[in-house]
Amino acid sequence: MDAEGLEGFRDFVDSRSSALLRTAVLLSGGDRHAGEDLLQNALAKAAGRWHRIDEPEAYVRQVLYRQQISRWRLKWPRREVSVAEPPERGAAPDDSAAAELRVVMRAALSRLTARQRTVLVLRYFEDLPEADVARLLGCSVGTVRSTTHRSLARLRSLAPELAALGPADVEQQSSRDYSPVEVRP
Repeated sequence: MDAEGLEGFRDFVDSRSSALLRTAVLLSGGDRHAGEDLLQNALAKAAGRWHRIDEPEAYVRQVLYRQQISRWRLKWPRREVSVAEPPERGAAPDDSAAAELRVVMRAALSRLTARQRTVLVLRYFEDLPEADVARLLGCSVGTVRSTTHRSLARLRSLAPELAALGPADVEQQSSRDYSPVEVRP
């Protein structure tokens, strides 16, 4: 890689690595170390092809998704990883509800299969349409829909306390008036 390419790669890593790491951690079920490994491998592949990549973030995300698919297809089970420090450090006292939500969500996501977790991350965290998720995962749109449906149902059964988080939102949606309105030019 030439000096200009190296500088461009460094700038890309500096500016986008935190967002890419969040995606990688979610794809790996909340395991920060596995997410870091996933991202490091994706960046290493991008570095080798840097001069040929038109859209670096799209390329790295594609590598992340495909590596995660390869990981879930492996035959041996995921091993437990011990860490010296808790993954979340010192949340503010008023942020306890958000911290609790993250803990509950992380625990529930880690109990989903890798495929279910990947579909949910792509659909709701990455906000990709079903067709794009299907293309990335190499399956049909119907498979994405059914996997999303089953994954959300399993998530609800694993963490029923998540249902209590948005009663105001549910109330707002149910009180909407959908009656026809006359529009005049």
